[in-house]
Amino acid sequence: MTLDRIDYRILHYIQNDATMTNTELAEHVGLSPSPCLRRVKALERSGIIKRYVGIVDAAAVGLPISAFVSISLHTQDRDALEAFQSRVRTYAEVMECYLMTGTSDFLMRVVVPDLQAYERFTDKLTRIPGISNIQTSFALKPVVYKTELPLAEAERPLTAG
Repeated sequence: MTLDRIDYRILHYIQNDATMTNTELAEHVGLSPSPCLRRVKALERSGIIKRYVGIVDAAAVGLPISAFVSISLHTQDRDALEAFQSRVRTYAEVMECYLMTGTSDFLMRVVVPDLQAYERFTDKLTRIPGISNIQTSFALKPVVYKTELPLAEAERPLTAG
């Protein structure tokens, strides 16, 4: 799917408020409702819009601690990487996990209610075979936290998918 400026504007508004009605969205991007809805549906079908979610304040629901955990494995063969990935996907505390280049193999962002919960999490983590090193840094406070992609940086049309 090739994106044009109207598609980028639709994505911009949806990223900022996915509860906006199609009529409101159409007004913002300068379309009538029917063509706007067709574009939104095309963005959904193509996988550019993956899903719609509500963003919950972690501290407000009792999860004030964010930890960034770097993991190194003994070996980086396909089986070891896949075994680790499949296991951490099942851990509710893991909000994000990335396969990395550099000194660590994985970087995770974890949320927990307290240090005791983090200790229980590390107990689970250390049971995964093949881990050689775990390093944790605790966030003192968020400085920047965004969920919106910087679509204004994408000035030219591009082909996705």
